[in-house]
Amino acid sequence: MLDLGCGTGRVTLAVALAGCKVTGVDPNGSRLEAAQAKPNAGQMEWIEGDSTAIPPGYEFDTAIMSANVIQEILDDAELARSFADIAHHLVAGGRLAFDSRDPMGRGLEAWTKERSHKAVQLPEGESQQWYQTTQVDEANGLVEFFANEVGADGTENIGCGTLRFRSEEHLRSMLSQAGLVVNEVSGGFEGEPAGQGIGSLVVTAHKP
Repeated sequence: MLDLGCGTGRVTLAVALAGCKVTGVDPNGSRLEAAQAKPNAGQMEWIEGDSTAIPPGYEFDTAIMSANVIQEILDDAELARSFADIAHHLVAGGRLAFDSRDPMGRGLEAWTKERSHKAVQLPEGESQQWYQTTQVDEANGLVEFFANEVGADGTENIGCGTLRFRSEEHLRSMLSQAGLVVNEVSGGFEGEPAGQGIGSLVVTAHKP
């Protein structure tokens, strides 16, 4: 199995421990270092890079892009290339699954301190966390935001980022152009119809 955009390997490791042979790929070296430092990380292969870093000849029966990772790929051409690379490395009948926030769900409107604030209990104490949307480009689906965290010691960390929200139609078109056939688009992880779930688009597709 291929986990593209595996990050710190939380999903990758869980799948590997369930008995699957997994290759984790991510362009962020520090995230991969964190993944490789985890228990049992030596049971799988880790590759630093994007979809172009997948070695020639590698074939997978399944590929995943979890935790809304495709929203971090802002450029359509780059995402199209990622889908095409995945299709190239999938065996016939192989499947791709990923999730992305549904722009129709308007979840970004909840990214305010008042609506997104939560307290997280960590070993060192309670951490306060929230999101704040700072700019929205509706025409292109781009959302800029801050992620705020105040640690138990009062230290405040602020990270900024940009995500791209793509519609179901947009994603279907890109998958088709990559040679992949969409099997299902759900609104959540329990098979809810799109638009009636948790504000997500959970997509599965296969290589004919």
